[in-house]
Amino acid sequence: MISMDSRELVRRTLAFDSPDRIPRQCWILPWAEEKYPEIIEKLHREFPDDIVNAPAVYKEPLGIKGDRYSPGIYVDEWGCTFDNLQSGTIGIVRETLIQDWKDLDDFTTPDAVLSLDQDVVNAFCQDTDKFVLSGTVVRPFERLQFIRTMEQALVDLIEQPSELFELLNRIHEHYCREVEAWASTDVDGVALMDDWGTQRAMITSPKIFRQVFKPMYKDYAEIARQHGKYVFMHSDGYITDIIPDLIEVGIDALNSQVFCMGVKELGERFCGKITFWGEIDRQQLLPQGSRQEIKQAVHETWAHLYADGGVIAQCEFGLEAKPENVLAVFEAWDSLC
Repeated sequence: MISMDSRELVRRTLAFDSPDRIPRQCWILPWAEEKYPEIIEKLHREFPDDIVNAPAVYKEPLGIKGDRYSPGIYVDEWGCTFDNLQSGTIGIVRETLIQDWKDLDDFTTPDAVLSLDQDVVNAFCQDTDKFVLSGTVVRPFERLQFIRTMEQALVDLIEQPSELFELLNRIHEHYCREVEAWASTDVDGVALMDDWGTQRAMITSPKIFRQVFKPMYKDYAEIARQHGKYVFMHSDGYITDIIPDLIEVGIDALNSQVFCMGVKELGERFCGKITFWGEIDRQQLLPQGSRQEIKQAVHETWAHLYADGGVIAQCEFGLEAKPENVLAVFEAWDSLC
């Protein structure tokens, strides 16, 4: 019997079609790469990822300044300025790119991002049997925060001036073109990312999400579908209230903090309806838990969320995570196979 390659494993998982084993992916932050290079090598050797990101190579310069994960100032392709105090993580936007709505007249979206070198992306996809995701993420809610700062963006969403919707329309139109550019390549899936939750509730009301942002996600998913691509999404925090909406618009795989929301509760409501793309708790278990607690968490995730597929063994090797616990995550998943 020929075992499935990574691409087929993930596709069968997304279709709830009895994959040979649970596919793996470890998100390794630069902090971990700097601090534990020997553990990273061991992870790659013993538990290779089944999901990888395509290279983001562009024909035009993006105009980025600084380094995304180094201390100091980093300016991204949109012109948003991040103040980073610690090596290995991304910083915080403290200054508005659009301080006054009159600044909208001078605001432009980064067309250089649309100059994706599709030949490079396609060559990468053809040279691997991994499941390949787009090499960038689409994030309208967070982009609004990067442009206006988080505090002002939340005020904007409550007050809802007409200029806010002009800005959001420009952001959305750009992201539609960006999704189109990536979906036109040989990648297997397109990635979205917006953090919608705090530890106990949503950052905004579900009503605002459904009114303003859900239609955007629907458009991105439809563009991806037209090209035969899957849609993956990440969101931190408690987002139980909008998971039905994400399923409705066509999200195939959701990376979320399942332990923040309750694994059993999620399983009772959504098992078999969407693929849970991780994760094992990175707030308490990975930095503080024992190997036995890690094993129990993996078994709990499998017991409540697996339905002949529908689960991807993902965790994040980030700040303060014990390297032995990250290894224990994948050892436990492999023991279930």
